Amino acid sequence: MNELLTFSITVFTGFFAIMNPIANTPVFLGLTEGFDTESKKRVARKATITAFIIGASFTVLGKYIFDVFGITIPAFKITGGILIFFVGFEMLMTVKSKVHSLGQKSPDEGIAISPLAIPILAGPGTIVTAMNNVNNTNFLHVDIVIGIFALMIYLTYLAFWKSNLIVQKLGVNMIKVIGKLMGLILAIMGTDMVIEGVKLAFNIPK
Repeated sequence: MNELLTFSITVFTGFFAIMNPIANTPVFLGLTEGFDTESKKRVARKATITAFIIGASFTVLGKYIFDVFGITIPAFKITGGILIFFVGFEMLMTVKSKVHSLGQKSPDEGIAISPLAIPILAGPGTIVTAMNNVNNTNFLHVDIVIGIFALMIYLTYLAFWKSNLIVQKLGVNMIKVIGKLMGLILAIMGTDMVIEGVKLAFNIPK
């Protein structure tokens, strides 16, 4: 019992550090700027459900998925990092992102899949964390990892769902400032993922 409790706490801590719902909320606000309340709810729901499906799938079948498609962790980190950097850079420069708008008159809810679901919520860090926690473990440990991941997804959905309340409390100008800061942080996160991927690819010590 103590071993399972320790394992659960370790898994929760790892997922929370990677997926931090509080830190991701300003990113959500920046990407859904101009969306009405219902659109934001749909994006939040689609993003979190998609992220859960991706995370749970890789938890159970990750190694086989990577083997079947010949995907490597370094390549996954580099690709995810480039995408996150691209989105963060456009948020920072106040450019209407192509993944945000695509020139449509109505908001593009496709951002729920990318970049929100992947790579922001179910990105390289999340997937590697999930896969590492189920290596050489039994089905009970797999169930615990999926359950804790589901909890993190639910907390993220709540944070996204209450984003309008955050706007009311902080004000539009503050949200714009936070959006730019989050753009900078996303760009840095993306760069860091690329660096980690290159180090892994060439066995460069950290």
